[in-house]
Amino acid sequence: FFLAVGIFRPHVPWFNPRKYVEKYPLKDIRLPIVKDDDVNDLGPWAKKRALDGNSKHEQLVQFGEWKPAVQAYLASISFADANVGRVLDALDKSDYRDNTIVVFWSDHGYHLGEKGHWHKRTLWERSTHVPFVVVAPDVTKAGTKCRRPVSLLDIYPTLVSLCGLDERPELEGHDLTPLLKSPHADWPHPAITTWQPGNHSVRSEKWRYIRYSTGAEELYDHNSDPNEWHNLADDKTHAEQKQALARHIPVAATNEVP
Repeated sequence: FFLAVGIFRPHVPWFNPRKYVEKYPLKDIRLPIVKDDDVNDLGPWAKKRALDGNSKHEQLVQFGEWKPAVQAYLASISFADANVGRVLDALDKSDYRDNTIVVFWSDHGYHLGEKGHWHKRTLWERSTHVPFVVVAPDVTKAGTKCRRPVSLLDIYPTLVSLCGLDERPELEGHDLTPLLKSPHADWPHPAITTWQPGNHSVRSEKWRYIRYSTGAEELYDHNSDPNEWHNLADDKTHAEQKQALARHIPVAATNEVP
């Protein structure tokens, strides 16, 4: 059998049972670290994307709502987490506990004021990085973590492999079974994200490279700059690295994201 469980939170509106809000007193809320001039080294398209009219970061700060907003977001995550627990508790009590594959993921990440932006719809780390957990009996080991870059497109080919179904070579994505067995296994595939035609990011374990339809570029070294504050795309010392990542940019993008 296949069971898909969609949990609405932490999608807006962030209205949650009080007990989850009370887990995060306002006095203990730590706001994201935001660099005031963070968008100064970005091109016009990226700046427009960061400071779009839906974000309203300045108004949240002006009216003292930044901490309450982060509080509500954290409460939403805890509320969702509790409901994931309800599903897993039921699985643990069933006859299918030891022969059921569990995959947990989110559809996108979220900005909470980083780069002056809220919500999603960017190609930066905050928007494209998601929780992703796989439990496969006799394959995975509890508590292991993997730092290799993977994509949500990899989920279906992986399930096909784990379930012993016929291979589907026409599918996009890669079978993650080698990483599930050994999180440090070699993995030559970067994660590619597209937002509207011609705008792509390529994420390797160390680097993120972004190219927009305008030709503007961004390059970030995640070992030294996890917040993506310093755009290195114009730094000639990284030209070779940028070129290597650019090879993974799709030749054409025909599907516009609504």
